Amino acid sequence: MEYTHKPVLLDECIEMLNIRPGGVYVDGTLGRSGHSREIARRLNGGRLICIDQDTAAIQAAEERLAPWRDRVTLVHGNFSDLADILRDAGVSGVDGALFDLGVSSPQLDDASRGFSYMQDAPLDMRMDDTAALTAWEVVNAWSQEELRRILYEYGEERYAPAVARAIVRARETSPVETTLELVEIVRSAMPPAALREKQHPAKRTFQAVRIAVNGELDVLPPMLEAAVDSLNPGGRLAVITFHSLEDRIVKQTLREQARGCTCPREFPVCVCGKKPKIRLVTRKPIVPGAAELSENPRARSAKLRAAEKCGLFDI
Repeated sequence: MEYTHKPVLLDECIEMLNIRPGGVYVDGTLGRSGHSREIARRLNGGRLICIDQDTAAIQAAEERLAPWRDRVTLVHGNFSDLADILRDAGVSGVDGALFDLGVSSPQLDDASRGFSYMQDAPLDMRMDDTAALTAWEVVNAWSQEELRRILYEYGEERYAPAVARAIVRARETSPVETTLELVEIVRSAMPPAALREKQHPAKRTFQAVRIAVNGELDVLPPMLEAAVDSLNPGGRLAVITFHSLEDRIVKQTLREQARGCTCPREFPVCVCGKKPKIRLVTRKPIVPGAAELSENPRARSAKLRAAEKCGLFDI
C-alpha cells in the first residue's frame, strides 16, 4: 500500500527539534514512522533510535524507513525504559527526542486490536501485544471501585459510578467479551441527555480502560525525566499529547525540570543548589492549524510542547 500518512504537527515538530545532520535523535513513539522519516532524511552521518512497543509498528518500519536504514536503529520496547535502551544502543547522549503520545492511527484502524468503540472486536487494547494485561481482564476482573476510579481519573467520565455499576452488573450474568458489548453497557448507564451529546457515549470509558491497560500515565514523569537527562546541551525535547491528563503531566514535569532553585522566596541566597536542567521553548502549547485539521480531524486535540537542555553557560 502506498505510504501517504502525514503525522500530526509534523512541520512544527521538525522545527522544534532543530535537527543537525550529524546529530543523534530518538523517536520514542515510532507509530507509522511519519516523524521518523522526516528526521532520518535530514541526517547525514547522524543516527536515529526508533522505539515502539507495538511489534506491528517495528515490522512496518523496516519498509517505510528502508531508504535510511543505515542511520536508523529500530527497538521493540517501551519508552519508559529509555535510559536502558540508549545504553544498550551505545548512546551516551542525544541531540533531540520526540514523543507522540497516545494510541496510534494504525491501532485505531485495526478493528482486531479492540481500541475502537465503532467496530466489534475482542476486548484487548494492548499497545504491546506481548503484554499480559488486556481490556478483558480490566472490564471483567477489576472491582467496581477500581473501575469507577479509572473511569473518573483516566476518562474524566462524570457518570463513572453508574458505568462501573452497569459493567459489574452485566458481567455477573456472563463475561463482557467484545468492544460493542461494552459500548451497549455504557449506553445503558447513561441518562438520555448524555446520549444526545455530540461525543460518543463510550469514548471516555474506552480511553480510561486503554490507559489502564497500557499504564500510559504512570510512565510519563520518569520517561520525561530520563529524556531530559539524556539530552546533550542544546538538545531539544518535543512531546505531543492528545488529552488533558497527558498534557497536564507533561506541562508540570517540564516546568519542574526548568525551575531550578526551590528555596523559599524569603531566603536571601539559594541554599538548595538546584539548577534548571532545561529552558521551555514553548510557554504555551502549539496546536494544529485549520489546514491540518481539515486534512486530519484526529489531530484536533493535539498539543505540542518543547524544551531545550541547558548548557554550561545557561546555568
